[in-house]
Amino acid sequence: MQVILAEALGFCFGVREALALAEQTRDPGSVTIHGELVHNEQVLERLEARGFHSVSEDARQALPVTPRVMITAHGISDRERTRLESAGLRLIDTTCPLVRRVHREAQALADDGRHVLIIGRPGHVEVQGLIEDLPSVEVIDRPQAVRHYHEDRLGIICQSTTSPQFAAEIHAAIRSANPEADIEFVDTICQPTRDRQEAMRKLLPQVDGVVVVGGRNSNNTRALAALCAAAEKPVWHVQTAADLDPAWFRGCQTVGLTAGTSTLDETIDEVRAALVRL
Repeated sequence: MQVILAEALGFCFGVREALALAEQTRDPGSVTIHGELVHNEQVLERLEARGFHSVSEDARQALPVTPRVMITAHGISDRERTRLESAGLRLIDTTCPLVRRVHREAQALADDGRHVLIIGRPGHVEVQGLIEDLPSVEVIDRPQAVRHYHEDRLGIICQSTTSPQFAAEIHAAIRSANPEADIEFVDTICQPTRDRQEAMRKLLPQVDGVVVVGGRNSNNTRALAALCAAAEKPVWHVQTAADLDPAWFRGCQTVGLTAGTSTLDETIDEVRAALVRL
């Protein structure tokens, strides 16, 4: 069975920088990670082994007991930042620069008096960080959820890891349902997400199916799997090589391999080696 790697896969620069900052942090026992540094189970296990404290993303209301707090690559709201600093906590900020841009653009739309529509996944930590600072906002996760908003001025942004095709469909639906509104759309999908989606499109005609490696909670990893499924190609989302089942690949001559932006290089290598052995 031939294994073909996507042209772009795995770590993006934002994740690499976040992990590098964590690696450089001394006395990790005095640091609480404010959620999941990145959405990858193997990375989280390593951070725990080093001594970092952490809280789940749905349990961040309580203040950390350690003197320092590490903000994850997904960012937080200014409101949450103020709450932590007002409690005397020192922040180690690993927010991805491209997520910072989403915050700036969202705030600019709000300052311009627009009702902000976020194309993204409700409840995702990046999206939560955005909505906490906006006075008038809604999150849209599918074209069917679009409605007439009874607002004269609308602003649209995207969660940074949104599928470009998915965002385009929702953007078009918003304009169709609100033909009289003054609408400003700011495309805040990050380039690494675009690169990996485009690489997947190039890969699909060459393969009988695709293995996508990444965390279960990783939005961009799930988007890659969804793109493959939409093309009606078999797709298998795994976290490690141990998740592979040889029975999946019966009849497959060629299998594609890609990975989300928070997937370790060594995990990709291990999955590739396991596929080659098959």
